[in-house]
Parts: sequence; C-alpha cells; structure tokens
Amino acid sequence: MLFCFLMGSGLNMMAQQIKTIPLWPGTVPGETSKQPYKMSADSSRSVHRIAEVTDPFISVYPAPLQVRKDVAVVICPGGGYSILAIDLEGTEIAKWFNSLGYTAFVLHYRVPKKELGALQDVQRAIRIAKSRAAEFGYNPDKVGLLGFSAGGSLSARASTLYEEQQYRPVDKADSVSCKPAFAMLIYPAYLDKGVNRALTPELKVNGATPPMFLFATADDQYSNSALVMAGALRDAKVPVELHFYSKGGHGYGLRPGNPAADVWPGLAQTWLKQFDTK
Repeated sequence: MLFCFLMGSGLNMMAQQIKTIPLWPGTVPGETSKQPYKMSADSSRSVHRIAEVTDPFISVYPAPLQVRKDVAVVICPGGGYSILAIDLEGTEIAKWFNSLGYTAFVLHYRVPKKELGALQDVQRAIRIAKSRAAEFGYNPDKVGLLGFSAGGSLSARASTLYEEQQYRPVDKADSVSCKPAFAMLIYPAYLDKGVNRALTPELKVNGATPPMFLFATADDQYSNSALVMAGALRDAKVPVELHFYSKGGHGYGLRPGNPAADVWPGLAQTWLKQFDTK
C-alpha cells in the first residue's frame, strides 16, 4: 500500500527536479580514472543494481515546499559492497522520505569491493549535504543517515569514525564536520566481525556517537549486527531504539508483501519526528 502511494498520487507532490552532485570535482581518492557507472545485467526480484562506480555522486531529492521539514537524510543503498540496489534501497526510499517532508540524498558510493572508498564517499557526501543546506532548505545540523545491509554497515562506520579524516581535503565543504545528526540502520550487515560475533573492532562507539534507530528480523542471517550495535550503544548511553521482528528476511526495502517492510517505515517515521522541531 505504501509503495503504491509512492508510485501513484504521492509523486504528484514530488515534481522537484532531481539534481546530481559529483562528490569529487577533481581526482577521486584511490582511483586512476573516472568512468560512468555501470549497471548489472542482474535485475532479479525487479531490483536494478549498479555494478561499478568509480565517479561517486549524490542524487538530490528536495522535499516539496508545502510539506518541507528542516531535516535531510543521506541514503546508503546496500549490496554487499559489491553492487548498489539503487531502486529498492535508494530512489524508492528517497521518494518516501519526500512524501514525509524530508529532503533526501541517494549516495552512489564506490563499488565493487571498495570499502575504504565507500567510507571516503559517505564522509564527503555528508559534508556536501551540510554545506548546501541553505540551497535545499533544511538545517545543516540535522543531516542524518539511513542505510540498508552493507549501506547500514557504511552508515555505522560513518557514525563512529567521523573524527578520522579518510581523505585529503578538497574544498571549503571539507571544513565541515562529517558527523551525522542520527543514523537509521535497516537490516544492517557486517557489524559483528569481532571475536565470537562481537561488535566489529573498527566501530568506535562512545558517548558522542549519534542516536540510532535499528530494525532487523530473527530470520535474517545478518541480524546479529543490529543486536551487537544496539548493545554497544546502550552501554555507551547513546540514545538507541531497536526493533527486532520474527520474520522478514533480508533485502525488502519498502516493497509490499513482506511483514517487515510493512512495519519498519512507520516505526522509523515516528522515531524521526524527534528531529523535526525547529
């Protein structure tokens, strides 16, 4: 029902033109050249997948003026750091955020298997989003993250490693902090690579880590990631909300016909309202 709304009348509110912003005006860190992104031939489950990104960028989905709130979200699609499920966990999510009044940025980070590049890309994306807040109409201190699966891993890394400069500054935008205001991790993966499936050592959770919303299901092979991250946030006294349902599996986005997809958007919407106040 929700997805039908987005594909139907809800899109009438979203006549704003989508703008694309390259992350790196010059050389991309660690890349020898910039090439147009390449799509995968695999479109199973009606999911469009990007197979290769060497010139990362963000697509801007401005919220309609009549419902616009002062919050923006950078969306990190999943795909195992190998592909980007760009519609299922990107553009469809951005349009849903627009329907709620939030400006959205879909991050096309580097793949395949470029975990450092992806972290550089998300840090740069947050800084660009903050530096252009006046242009798109939100508060630069209210730029958060939402990530699915590997994108949830990337969002967790960005939320805990924001004090570690991952690239040489490029321009004025890099003088801005890349710390997100909040993070929403939906069926996150790869957060439990520590000993005995403990929290991944790379993730530096402490009292300054931004608030998080986590959603996962017991029948998802990666669901321990949400549990260990929630535990680490709790222990550090960081505001955290965890929802752990029995069924839903992995990789459902907003699409109908999945019990988890039916419930997480409403829970996330309610949680996100705390950041709406002017």
